[in-house]
Amino acid sequence: MNKNLNKYRIEIVMSERMIILKISDKVKSIEDIMMRARQQLHMIPEVAYEEFKTAKYIEGYLEDLNIMYESEIAGTGIVAFLKGSESKKTICFRADMDALNVQEQNEVEYKSQHENKMHACGHDGHMAILLGLAKYLKENESDLMDNVLLLFQPAEEGPGGALPMIESGIFKKYNVTEVYGLHLFPNINEGKIGVKSGPMMSGTGEFDIKITGRGGHGAMPHEAIDSVLIASDMVSRLQSIISRGINPIQPAVITVGKLVAGEIRNVIAKSAVLEGTIRSFNDDVYNIVKEKMYHIAKGLEITYGCSIDISIRDMYPAVINDVKLTKYFIESQDSGTIEIIEPIMLAEDFSYYQKEVPGVFFFLGTKNEQKNYTFALHNGCFNFDEKVLTCGLQAYVNILVKRESLK
Repeated sequence: MNKNLNKYRIEIVMSERMIILKISDKVKSIEDIMMRARQQLHMIPEVAYEEFKTAKYIEGYLEDLNIMYESEIAGTGIVAFLKGSESKKTICFRADMDALNVQEQNEVEYKSQHENKMHACGHDGHMAILLGLAKYLKENESDLMDNVLLLFQPAEEGPGGALPMIESGIFKKYNVTEVYGLHLFPNINEGKIGVKSGPMMSGTGEFDIKITGRGGHGAMPHEAIDSVLIASDMVSRLQSIISRGINPIQPAVITVGKLVAGEIRNVIAKSAVLEGTIRSFNDDVYNIVKEKMYHIAKGLEITYGCSIDISIRDMYPAVINDVKLTKYFIESQDSGTIEIIEPIMLAEDFSYYQKEVPGVFFFLGTKNEQKNYTFALHNGCFNFDEKVLTCGLQAYVNILVKRESLK
C-alpha cells in the first residue's frame, strides 16, 4: 500500500455501520458539494442527446472552478482538462449524463421535475462524483503530477454516446493513456467496490425477426403457413445455439423478449415479429451466434415455405478490464473494500474507451437494507445514500495516488 494513501485518512461511519473504505479530510470536505450537485442534477433528468440543462449545469460548475473545458462534443458531451506538472500521461475519468424514460416514485425534496423522466440508473451520482473530483484536483492543483481529463458523456442508455465521443478525436487530442469509470450498483453493499480483471460485462446486440407466412382459417391449417408455429420453433432453435452451438465454457445468452402475432383466436396469423437481445463476453462467440441465427432462419424458410427477415444491430462490446491496471486499482483501495465479482451479462458502452486505451470499470455498492435502498437500477424507486459519493471520489483519488499522478 502506498504510504501517501494513509496520509490524510480517517475512518467514517456511514448508514449506522462501519464502511471499510477510509475517507480523507480533503475528500470529506467536498461531500456536501457533491450531495448538492447530485440533487440538482436529479431534478433535471434528460434522456439521450437531450442533456441540455445537464450540460449547462456542468459548464457553470466548471466555470466557477476556472477549469478549462470543451462542450458540445458528440452533441451534449463535455470534457474538462487539468494539466499536471510533469504530464507524463493523461488519465481519463468518465461519467454518463443521460436519464431514463421512467416516472419517479420517490417522495423526496429533489424529486424529478420532468414528467416520465428520472435518473433511475445513478448517472446523477456518477456526474456528482466527477464534479467532486474536479473540485478536489483544482484545490490540490500543485500536487497534480499528470494530466487528468474529466469526460461527461451523453447517451449511455442508448444509442450509445461513447463511440461518438471517441470519434470526435478527444482521446488523441489530449493523449489519453488510461481510462476509469464506475457505476452505482444496488446489488453490492453500500461503500463496497465490485471489480474483476478481464471480461466483466458482456458485449450486446439487438435483433428483430419478421416471419411472413400465409393467413387462414384456424380450422384449415393445411391451407395456411402458420407464423405462430414458426415463431415458436424459431425461439426453441435459437436456444439450441447456446446449448449445442457454443463451447459451454464460453457464456452467451439469447433472449427473445417480445413476440407479437395474430389478432383473432380462430385465425392463423400471417406474420409474427420477434425482438430480443444477444449477450457474450467474446467477439468470436458473438459472431458465431449471429451466423447461426441466419442459418436457422434459412432452414425454417425451406421447412415451412415462409419468408424470414432478420435484422441484427451490434451494440456495445464487452467491458474488459486491463489486467495490470486492475491490479493497481485493487492495490490502491483499502483491502476490505474490494469484492472480486463474477462477470455479469449487463452491457456498458464504456467498453469503447477500453478499445482505445487500457482501462478499468468498477461497481460502487449502494445496497442499504436499513434505509430501503435496495431497488434495482431502472426502477422508479431507485435511490441511494449520498454519502456513498465520497467513496467514489476517494476511489478515484486513490487511483491517481497509486499511479503516482497525484502527491
